[in-house]
Amino acid sequence: MRQKRILDQSRLRRIDGGFGFIPHRFLTGGFLVQLSQKELLLYFFLILVADRYGLSFYSYDSICSLLQLTLDQYIEARDGLIKKQLIAFDKTLFQVLELPEKPIPVSETREDPAGVRQLIIQSLREAEHAKQ
Repeated sequence: MRQKRILDQSRLRRIDGGFGFIPHRFLTGGFLVQLSQKELLLYFFLILVADRYGLSFYSYDSICSLLQLTLDQYIEARDGLIKKQLIAFDKTLFQVLELPEKPIPVSETREDPAGVRQLIIQSLREAEHAKQ
């Protein structure tokens, strides 16, 4: 295994003031690959601005301005994160939630009424498992 070493001792990161973190399981548990680019952008932003309980009060206009999102992009990203049970929202307050046990499958029927996309994804996963 490759050994890690500090590259610049004078610039080590440390926790000062606010604190946000992303569990490694976000990557290894399959959550990252389930998010669209806009969902990922909003999720990381909410982690950055949240307090230690995952709470933040940023308004949609501030979020849209800072992240350069249209209102429709913001709503789609927010609703996607809610459906995937990564955040809770009560019209004024966001909460970044503890990751679920595993990623929450979101129905693709809105754009794929025949379920063809879901069948293709399932087939690719089964083929990948067969290789292993």
